[in-house]
Amino acid sequence: MNSSRSLSRYSPLVILGLLAALVLVCALWVMERLGPGAAAQRGATASTASFHWKMVTTWPKNFPGLGLGPENFSRIVEAMSNGRLTVRVYGAGEVVPAFGVFDAVSRRVAEMGHGAAYYWTGKVPSSVFFTSVPFGFTAQEINAWIYYGGGLELWREAYAPFGLIPFPGGNSGVQMGGWFNRVINSVEDLRGLKMRMPGIGGEILNRAGGTAVVLPGGELYTSLQTGVIDATEWVGPYNDLALGLHEVGRYYYYPGWQEPGAMLEFTINRDAWNELPSDLQAIVAHATRAVNQDMLDEFTARNNTALQTLINDHGVELRKFPDDVLRKLQLSATEVYAELAADDPMSAKVYPSFKAFLDQVAQYHRISEQAYINSRNLYQP
Repeated sequence: MNSSRSLSRYSPLVILGLLAALVLVCALWVMERLGPGAAAQRGATASTASFHWKMVTTWPKNFPGLGLGPENFSRIVEAMSNGRLTVRVYGAGEVVPAFGVFDAVSRRVAEMGHGAAYYWTGKVPSSVFFTSVPFGFTAQEINAWIYYGGGLELWREAYAPFGLIPFPGGNSGVQMGGWFNRVINSVEDLRGLKMRMPGIGGEILNRAGGTAVVLPGGELYTSLQTGVIDATEWVGPYNDLALGLHEVGRYYYYPGWQEPGAMLEFTINRDAWNELPSDLQAIVAHATRAVNQDMLDEFTARNNTALQTLINDHGVELRKFPDDVLRKLQLSATEVYAELAADDPMSAKVYPSFKAFLDQVAQYHRISEQAYINSRNLYQP
């Protein structure tokens, strides 16, 4: 009697076990009939899933150069993936403010962002090294450091706590020194100067007696026009002409000591990245690299034409910074780098890598790029 009750108590479990065994046997039989390609076919079916992303940017929608990079990325990815991954691009202010991109992608308000790493120094002090620092890498040099000198690994380590994966996203090349409404004859002329300048360049300006202000591109024209600032740097002739800065700035200074090769960035939310199959990840990675080079090519092709337009059609006065001003700024830059490395643990890892690579690549460029350009200029009319 007791054994019968015990058997009846466990009979549902026995039945479930038999059913599970039957399902397993049937599955094995089906796999055998389908052959070894069945698993691969299932993977292929899964990889046909579509993904629709949003990208927020720090630039006005379709702004020449900087703003076209994200649009080009979107077209490349959609074409290469045959529509399996689409990325809708939003300009500054359409979804989040210009300086809200980092947080928006971190929280997955959008899957991707496009901007400049040095805008986030309040959150990631080391981020300045992954855009451009005064008297630092040219575009060619920062590409080499990022892709072959360990820079990308350090960049991703710096962004990891925020759930972000960064990729290079374009470069302006050597920028201009900026638009001024006062003549700069000496270091003394920088005292009291209110100038839009982000990143380490802003800190160096402060040490020289000026006041650095951080503003997005969309506010520069009005701020310079109304006297909120006395000077501003933006990018170079191609972008500055499009923004109309020649209408509100009197003197156009060079060289762009503060940004000798400004690398932009794509940021991707880590969870969104991990959801992509490996082939789409490869497409995204290679598309960022294509855009990174393409933007530099476009700036190189268009800057001088735009500069001649500024000078010849708009009467812009082109001026060179005095050597003593550049010397003072460079000495201050060295001090700022050392202090940043001392105060921030991640910068303490990034700065030695940056400095060691800059030293060795500059050594070679003295007898290659620099020496060649000097020789070419010997007989130029």
